Parts: sequence; structure tokens; C-alpha cells
Amino acid sequence: MSEVGLTAVAERVVLLETRRPPNNFFDEALLTDLADALLSLDDDDDVSCVVLCSQGKHFCAGAELRGVGAAGIRRIYRQAFRIFSARKPMVAAIQGAAVGGGLGLAMAADFRVAAPGARLTANFARLGFHHGFGLTVTLPRAVGHQRALELLYTGQAVNGERAVELGLCDRVADDPRAAAVEFAAQIAASAPLSVPAIRATMRRSMIADISAALDVEAGAQAALLGTPDFAEGISAAMEKRPPQFGRNHP
Repeated sequence: MSEVGLTAVAERVVLLETRRPPNNFFDEALLTDLADALLSLDDDDDVSCVVLCSQGKHFCAGAELRGVGAAGIRRIYRQAFRIFSARKPMVAAIQGAAVGGGLGLAMAADFRVAAPGARLTANFARLGFHHGFGLTVTLPRAVGHQRALELLYTGQAVNGERAVELGLCDRVADDPRAAAVEFAAQIAASAPLSVPAIRATMRRSMIADISAALDVEAGAQAALLGTPDFAEGISAAMEKRPPQFGRNHP
């Protein structure tokens, strides 16, 4: 069974679904499949809006980085950029966790609909790591510069209701997928030539900024991969305990 699926669900609306339940961790292969599927819709006149969603308990619990070095991170972000560069507007439906790179993936969409109990977090600093997936650009655009700094520095998690208050999400719903489809249908009811043209105009500077940010983020992440902070952050996460950074540093 394919790990990515496209399904028509309403007039001019399709689901783009990740199928790696329950956590939907992504790697280069999965992002490549997502990007390929999304870009295949660019010239499809029968599709006006895409609902980005996933099977299982969590929207996306982050990236699978075991054995991935600096070159691998850059390959992953080349696929991330392809997702950002697609033409059709997207509404992400978030259930469970959107963590780290999973939050980055959600922020690649134009809009986000979250369940009340969803958990969204840019937890990179709690892992001794640097944020990625273009969050340098997308996070402050959504919540403002100061709030983005707070979320990145502290790694705090917010639920769906708080995410809407912050501007991190646009709507909250008990059934985020159904609500995202309804939202997408409203977008799809607009003129099919106008919406992508408006989107391209509104995202023009963002896409250029994303390209530059992904390169900087990949370099910063690669530099931290072998550090004691990263080792402690990952150990603490696996052992479900608070990290104790700096204690064994020279």
C-alpha cells in the first residue's frame, strides 16, 4: 500500500494523505512522494484545493533522522521546498501531534484546522537541535516575531484552541478533517484561475525567503547533530524526562 494517497472528496477538492500511522514520521522518501503527488495537481483543472492530512493518531510527530547526516538533511529540505512551491492552495487537518518537522509540514499549508486536543510544538531547542522546514519564515508570518521566538526558545506545546488564539491555526474542530474539507470547498468555490494567481502573488516573497531559510536551517541542524546537547536532548525525549543540558560539557 502506498504511503501517500490522493482522493477526491468534494467538488474540486482532494485529500493528500500520509499513510504511516500512528505517528507519520517523515523522511526523504515520504516527502518526495508528498511533493510528487502535490505537484502532479499543478495543472489539474479539476482540482482547486488540497486537504493535507494523515492516517492514525498524529498528524506528524516529526522527522526520522536516524542515520541522516548533513547531506541527508539537505536532501530532505529539497523535497520540503518542492512542497512549498506547489501551485494549489492547501488546508492542513491536524489531529494529535504536529511536532518539530511535523509542525513545519503543517505550516507549509495555507491554512490549518486543528482538533481541540491537538498538540503543536516547535520542540527543537528541547532536543538540543535547530528548527527546520522553513519555520524561520512561516512561524513569524503566522504568530508574529516575538511569539515565534517564544515558541522556538521554549519548545512549549500548545493545543488546538490556543493555536487558534495565537494565529498558528485558523480553525478548531472536533473533526478537523471534515472541517478542513468544508474550508477547502469554500476556497474551491472561487474562480479556479483567480485563486492560484492570488496565491502566487501573496506567497512570492515567502517562497524566496523559504529557499534561503532552508539552506541556513540545514546548515545549523547539521552543525548540532554531533553535539552533547543533541545527544542529551534525544536521550531525554526517549526516556520521557526533562533534559539536563550542559552538565557534561567540557
